[in-house]
Amino acid sequence: MREQRDAGTCPAGNLPLELDAFVGRATELATLDGALREARLVTVTGVGGVGKSRLAGRAASRSAPRDGAWRVELAPVRDPEFVDYAVVEALGLADHTTRTPRETLLARLAGRELLLLLDGVEHLVDSCAGLVTDLLGRCPGLRVLAVGRRPLAVPGERLVPLAPLAEEDAVTLLSVRAAQHGVPVGRADDEVRELCRRLDGIPLAVELAAGRLDTLTPGQVLGRLDDRFRLLTGENRAALPRHRALRTAIGWSHELCTPGQRLLWARLSVFAGRFDLEAAEYVCSGGGLPADEVLDVLSALLAQSVLTREETPAGTRYRMLDTVRAYGAEWLEATGDAARLRRRHRDWYVGLVTWCELDWFSPRQPEVAARIEAELPNLRAALDHCLSDPDGAHLGQYLAGSLWFLWVGCGRLAEGRHWLDQAVRLDAERTAREQSRLKALWVLAYVAILQGDPVSARAALRECREEAERARNPLAVAYAVHRTGCLALVTDDMVGAEALLRSALERYRELGELNSNVLMAQVELAMTRAFRGDLADAVRLCEDVRRVCDGHGERWARVYALYVLAYAAWSDGDAAGARRLLSVCLVDAHRFRDLLGSVLSLELLALVTVTEGEAAEAAVLQGAAARIWPAVGLPLFGSAHYNAPHELCEATAREHLGDERYQECVRRGARLCREEAVARALRRPPEPAALPGPRGAVRPATAPGT
Repeated sequence: MREQRDAGTCPAGNLPLELDAFVGRATELATLDGALREARLVTVTGVGGVGKSRLAGRAASRSAPRDGAWRVELAPVRDPEFVDYAVVEALGLADHTTRTPRETLLARLAGRELLLLLDGVEHLVDSCAGLVTDLLGRCPGLRVLAVGRRPLAVPGERLVPLAPLAEEDAVTLLSVRAAQHGVPVGRADDEVRELCRRLDGIPLAVELAAGRLDTLTPGQVLGRLDDRFRLLTGENRAALPRHRALRTAIGWSHELCTPGQRLLWARLSVFAGRFDLEAAEYVCSGGGLPADEVLDVLSALLAQSVLTREETPAGTRYRMLDTVRAYGAEWLEATGDAARLRRRHRDWYVGLVTWCELDWFSPRQPEVAARIEAELPNLRAALDHCLSDPDGAHLGQYLAGSLWFLWVGCGRLAEGRHWLDQAVRLDAERTAREQSRLKALWVLAYVAILQGDPVSARAALRECREEAERARNPLAVAYAVHRTGCLALVTDDMVGAEALLRSALERYRELGELNSNVLMAQVELAMTRAFRGDLADAVRLCEDVRRVCDGHGERWARVYALYVLAYAAWSDGDAAGARRLLSVCLVDAHRFRDLLGSVLSLELLALVTVTEGEAAEAAVLQGAAARIWPAVGLPLFGSAHYNAPHELCEATAREHLGDERYQECVRRGARLCREEAVARALRRPPEPAALPGPRGAVRPATAPGT
């Protein structure tokens, strides 16, 4: 899974590496470089396939702002509401709070100096224009480079229209791309030059032609292109020549495909973003295309540059350029088969999520996280399809609830809240007692608890339990009781939390339920025992969780068990043991993008560090944690129990450093991005003269004792 940066201060950005040669465009690149120096909003416009994205990516990589250049791919975004989410995701600004994505962006980009590359704005112009206006108005260090077929029409926008390639550059591009297919092409060949002229120098059209030169000569390609020109230009004589040339090139490539290749091209258009072979075989097979032939047909489309192949942390993925996908979608609609294909797409991702939820509780947890991250655009498309289909309400609720491990375990609480809120409102009367809606309710409550929204959490849990009891659904009741105990825990009701969590665990045992959620219930019970002064019982409970996690290869729930064990080790005077445990916690939580697990580990590492005699380093870590908390929710849940170690660390550090130096160290830590903070926390400090460590737990001033 690709690690994402937390606040955009680490300079690398997220621009993809260029995998093939950048050809020509020296003048246009210089013009775009100059525009980016002079204006805060620059939009590259031009016909689809003219090379806007490639040019903008090259210019962005040369811009080198202090906090990086960040690309947001908007082509897979279908809902205007998701523009803000897409930007938050691309920047890695994981936010667990109830703030809107716009509020998150405004808060976290203030004071940053970065370039935001919005790629593919033409179908989302109004949403993008509103976002850009807000961001540029309140984030003075931000510059925006937009890419689309039309401008945003925002005040201060500088337009850079991109024309097709000059003839020499087009010939060079054809030669270079043909060479990648093992075909030498003479640049002085008259037929090659005529071909590039007839394609109007549009890079996508040239690349499609290059993909055919392994089976056809330039003259044969040119002859077939002439036929398609005569056929297609009659459709709309008022269209610009370059628009006709692009459609002609794509249509010509389509015409050269076999019937099976055309069919697969059309069917693949239902995917949003990248997809893998298994998905293509399931979704696109049948009705004239057997599943065992999909691979060969897909390989042919790949060879013809209709598809591109990418290696990702989740394995091999394929994708279509947006223009090529749109052409296929038109053909799919014309066949009358679009609705069936969208249902098959939905069914595949319902099945995938079912498998991933089961496999989350296994040694494959990191692979599941990577897979589900890679599938996000398609999952969103499936959710949107379910929630907009009157007959798909239960499936939408099932998907939103079953993805709890993505929302909670992989740092996507805000997006999860968006889908869950929609799901539980959808046809509530008809689906009130269905398992899918009850699950969506307790998952919504879980998300709301972690976001610091107890009011919404209580309402969802009350409804879930009442409907589950009416429907005689003991599993949903158990989850409702569990999450009610979790809510009591973070609001300092330790007596109520312990009773509820014990009841939930007993219900789980009776039902034979064992998974990451059940283990978390036991960890939460251990926290109540620790907060009530019984560290020995807390250790016993978490050692049992650790044993089960190790036996099943579970790493996410283990983070929280090790956190409690680390606290117990520190309380017993074993700072070195606590540090070892917390290092494992931090590595795993960071790998899953679990901000809560990460920030709790940092807080406790700060306390361990001050105990080891490194007061300045402890203050730096507290500053780093303070920067992350706003993205999680209320710092330390506003809980006296969770806050006690923080207060002890701060008091000890202030005593050794003095107020002025303590604040200076905290400010230094607050300048660290999440990756830098994690790396620093994992770096073992020098061995100073250690401060005396505690024997027994820290006691908050307003609680019975921790």
